[in-house]
Amino acid sequence: MAQTYPAKPIRVVVPFPPGNASDITARSIGDKLSQRLGQPVIIDNRAGAQGNIGVDAVAKAAPDGYTILVTSLSPVVITPSVSKNTPYDPQRDLAPVAMIGFTGMILVASAQLPPNNTQELIAYVKANPGKITYASLGSGTLSMLAMEMFKRATGADVLHVPYKGSAQALTDLIGGQVTLMIDGMTSSYGQVRAGKLKAIAISAQHRSAFAPSIPTMAESGVPGLKDFDIAGWVGMLAPAGTPKPIVERLNSEVNLIMQQADFKERATTAGLELYAPATPEHFAVFIKNELTRYRETSKALNIEAP
Repeated sequence: MAQTYPAKPIRVVVPFPPGNASDITARSIGDKLSQRLGQPVIIDNRAGAQGNIGVDAVAKAAPDGYTILVTSLSPVVITPSVSKNTPYDPQRDLAPVAMIGFTGMILVASAQLPPNNTQELIAYVKANPGKITYASLGSGTLSMLAMEMFKRATGADVLHVPYKGSAQALTDLIGGQVTLMIDGMTSSYGQVRAGKLKAIAISAQHRSAFAPSIPTMAESGVPGLKDFDIAGWVGMLAPAGTPKPIVERLNSEVNLIMQQADFKERATTAGLELYAPATPEHFAVFIKNELTRYRETSKALNIEAP
């Protein structure tokens, strides 16, 4: 089966608008896949409902290898963890194909804020209870969950201000209307380099290759943050029931593409740090662990999205 596949064009669904990190990744991989497989690879942006529309379309597609998904973690593990109304079950309806990469997240602050590191920030927040605000991309999103986990780990009292998109949230953060935000490297680091925002810490366990001077939260010495590890990942999935030889063929091709110098360069431009090549089985365990973690977190924090 893998020898005769593919015999027609492949559709790659991206559940976000053009320009998103998942979209840039999908287009970079799509160009390479088309060359390697000898068939057109068509990128289909199915945006809406925080990624649910596109993911649901793939979950309900024929499991024949001609409809695949490239997405961030949000509609695969975050939304199902905080909402009871997700129209698909990621473990039942999707087949993991390949882990691609991740984008670090930064705790950024208004440039006017006095603190310069995590310990100073926590002390400042505790000295100003109820006066510090944080922006997120909405209730139940990764940016909100990450900050709520930070609050729980440190005892910081910070008021949530939800936004509908990163652009407006960053604009208000730069203008001082809100104080803090945990945001993706791709959208916020440029503002840090321009001096418009202050970088406090990286939310992942390891420093970012793109911003090695910014310490991690785990490095802060704050006991509650020693295991803090949140990153926004991107991966490829297919409808459940897609034949194993096709899943393995796609996995092998993506892993080979990820080792090509020009793909690595495009990933770097998009702010994406690539994972080491991994099997579909490894990715399935990874997703299961992510679901468990975020479900436990949303339950403990009593976070539920519509």
